[in-house]
Amino acid sequence: MDLRLDGKRVVLTAGGAGIGRVTLQTLFEAGARLVTCDVDQEALDKLRGELPEVPAIPADVALEADVDRLFALAEQQLGGLDVLINNAGIAGPTGPIEAIEPEDWRRCLEVNITGQYLCARRAVPMLKAAAGGAIVNLSSAAGRFGFALRSPYCASKWAVIGLTKALAIELGADQIRVNAICPGAVEGDRINRVIAAKAKARGVSFEAMYQEYTQTASMRRMISPQDIANMILYLCSDAGRVVSGQAIGVDGNIEYLR
Repeated sequence: MDLRLDGKRVVLTAGGAGIGRVTLQTLFEAGARLVTCDVDQEALDKLRGELPEVPAIPADVALEADVDRLFALAEQQLGGLDVLINNAGIAGPTGPIEAIEPEDWRRCLEVNITGQYLCARRAVPMLKAAAGGAIVNLSSAAGRFGFALRSPYCASKWAVIGLTKALAIELGADQIRVNAICPGAVEGDRINRVIAAKAKARGVSFEAMYQEYTQTASMRRMISPQDIANMILYLCSDAGRVVSGQAIGVDGNIEYLR
């Protein structure tokens, strides 16, 4: 199985930490040439120290001007594009629908789905010019199941799957494959913050809420960022050249969400 990406030109959003950082390292080691961005300046500074070969700029994918700057950098540094990985996303607010502020709702959707649209809008002409390529959108298990107290996040991640399906059909004739990954609970600081917020909203302990998260998966475990990165690598490589239009669970088989 050929999982090398030698010379493939990749834009990866939110590459400074978490899934993005592990994916960046994985693709870099597979031979890809990358450009990335993040809203976390500290994470970017650390990344530049560890991987100075990868151009990285501060950018908020919800802002059109920032996305334009990101893709201008990609054109300058890479000379084209073969892969877009729409990784940037936020957890959004936790609480009942009547307690969620409109600005928090908007921000969650602007980052999680409008950001993917803005990046795809700039990437697709470059992918067409390259005679094909791949787009990988990060959705979630919450994009397949209802999820109490997380309505904006859930809505945005269902929308990611809809965007993925539409683009796979729209771009198939151009040999551009488009897939979504639906992670389960991914180990790290972000899921710990989500669990803490939900435990508070439900009036239970962090430990009880953590246990509940692991019990929703058949394999009774969290997922590692490397598990996600491995699937992204497959979908971007020649090994995944005919996989398109799929929403792929990397989640230990999530059975339900609460």
